[in-house]
Amino acid sequence: MTTTSQPVSTVTARVNGTEVEMEAGSTVLDACRSAGVDIPTLCYGPTMTAANACRVCVVEVEGSRALVPSCSRKLEDGMDVDTDSDRARHSRRLVMELLGSATELDRAGDQLETWMTGAGADPARFGTAEPELARHAPTPGHHHPPGVGTSATVAEPVKIEDDLYVRDYSRCILCYRCVDACGVEHQNSFAIAVAGRGFDSRISTEFDVVLPDSACVYCGNCIAVCPTGALVGKIEFDMRSAGSWDEGRQEVTRTVCSYCGVGCNLDLHTQDGKIVKVTSPHDHDVTLGNLCVKGRFGWSYVSGDSG
Repeated sequence: MTTTSQPVSTVTARVNGTEVEMEAGSTVLDACRSAGVDIPTLCYGPTMTAANACRVCVVEVEGSRALVPSCSRKLEDGMDVDTDSDRARHSRRLVMELLGSATELDRAGDQLETWMTGAGADPARFGTAEPELARHAPTPGHHHPPGVGTSATVAEPVKIEDDLYVRDYSRCILCYRCVDACGVEHQNSFAIAVAGRGFDSRISTEFDVVLPDSACVYCGNCIAVCPTGALVGKIEFDMRSAGSWDEGRQEVTRTVCSYCGVGCNLDLHTQDGKIVKVTSPHDHDVTLGNLCVKGRFGWSYVSGDSG
C-alpha cells in the first residue's frame, strides 16, 4: 500500500523588507526570528503559550490600526511586518521603562535588563516611586493615591527557606511566567499563583504559607522561565551576592540525567570545576526545558557533597 503525504501549507510575508516563507499557523514572532530579528517577550517563553499580556513584543503590520502582539498574531500570506518603526520602538521602550521603574535595583544580568539596554529604555524618566507604595508588601488599610501604577517600588525581603532556590520578589514584574509554568503549562502543581488584586497583586503560595509547606515539588521550572532573577537557584544567589558569579568563566556540558530511564537532557553549568547550575535545553523533545527536583538540584554527589 502506498501512502502519499499531504504537502505542508506555507505562507509568504515580509519582515523589515525581507521575504520569509513560513509554515501555515506560524506566528509573526516566528517569522521575525526566522528573519534574524530578535523580539523581546515577557509573558511568552520558548516552551509556553503566549499569554498575550505584556505588550513588549508588539510590531507594526501594514493595514492594521493598532500595533499587534507578535507572539500570538498568526502570520498571514502577504503580510508586511515592520519591527523597527518609530511607533513600535516607542511602544516597546515605554513598556520596558515602566517595568524598569518599579525598582532601583541593579538588574545586571537580568534578561529584562538586556532588552531594556537594546531598546534604549531609560526608567529614570519616570522618577523614583515612594517606598510606602510597595506593591508586594502593602500596609493594611493603606490606599494608594490616584495615578500610581503597579510598578511601584517593591519592599519585600528575600525569601530563603531552603537550600535549593531563593525568591527575591523585589525583582518581580508580575509577568506570570512562573505561575503558568507551575500550573497548566508544565508542572500542574499550582503551588504559586497571583494573590491580591490591583496595586496589591503579588506572587504567593496558597494562603501565603512558606514554600516547604506548600504544594511545591521543587522542580525549579519556575526558575527556568523567570526573566528577572526573582527566582534563582540558591548557589547562584549566594555566588552573585559574593560577587563570584562569572558566566564568562562558565562552561556548559550536555549530558543525560542519571536518575531514571526517561532520558532527560541536562546542561551542566560549571565554574572552576564545580557545577553551579543545571538547566535543560528548550528544544529537547523529552523535557522541553523542564526537569524534576532530582535533575535540577540532585547533583551534589558529583562533588562528594552529601549536604
